[in-house]
Amino acid sequence: MLEFLSPRLKEAVSHVELGRLFELRVRAARPLYGNISGTFVPLGRCGPVKKPQNALHPTQEEVDETLFSACGYSVHAVENELRQGFVTAAEGERVGIAGTFVFEGGRVLSVNGVTSLCIRVPHAVRGCAEEIYRRCLMEGLCSLLLLSPPGWGKTTLLRDLARLVSERTGANILVSDERGELSAGETGPTSDIIRFADKATAFTAGIRAMRPDLIVTDELLPEDYGAVARAIAGGVSVFASAHLTRFEDVPQKLFDRYVILQGIGGIGQVLGEDGNVLA
Repeated sequence: MLEFLSPRLKEAVSHVELGRLFELRVRAARPLYGNISGTFVPLGRCGPVKKPQNALHPTQEEVDETLFSACGYSVHAVENELRQGFVTAAEGERVGIAGTFVFEGGRVLSVNGVTSLCIRVPHAVRGCAEEIYRRCLMEGLCSLLLLSPPGWGKTTLLRDLARLVSERTGANILVSDERGELSAGETGPTSDIIRFADKATAFTAGIRAMRPDLIVTDELLPEDYGAVARAIAGGVSVFASAHLTRFEDVPQKLFDRYVILQGIGGIGQVLGEDGNVLA
């Protein structure tokens, strides 16, 4: 994990327990920060430090080196991902990028001058979705949506939910992994995976080719709800997540259950399809 980091960054991270490191913020000529157990702290060459001025300050060359390594030393091989503002490294680490986006004909042509990286570290937390399974799925499959701000563990919960359903029911599961992050871990023995396709393509091709009972996907955008609606109308259950915090803000009320997270990995309210709180 994180083998693509440049040497000084790798040294800093080596002093942090990987199981507690959720995210790494690498900015050229600015302090290095790590999200450790939900709190961002500055990182020096020997791990956490108290003051940002004592943190490691990555150079532009180190940002470039880390990104190039995360791309497998072939930018052309991942140019479609880069145009979407991220690249997925070898072990499922999602590397978000900030720089200068170049447009042509209304679409992103390339990203130049990358100065910041947001590296999200995937974690397999076996059993973390047990409470959701108990509260939502004991009577059989249904469609559910996890709601929370970014970084609260939705992807980890979805991955474990897929594993639980696969192992306990034997249902055929299609994992629609648009960013290569959701499938970076155990999703169960009856899961099939489509990576790096947009949800409309993955849902359409997956339903035709793989006949899933359940589709699991991450980070719904407003334009994705049409694909979800067609899947559910066709008898396929859907587990998904969205960067939302309120039931009222869900663009289309398609799901049977809405799980509102409370803190990192914490399960708060479970709402029914009408938005009412369930016991």
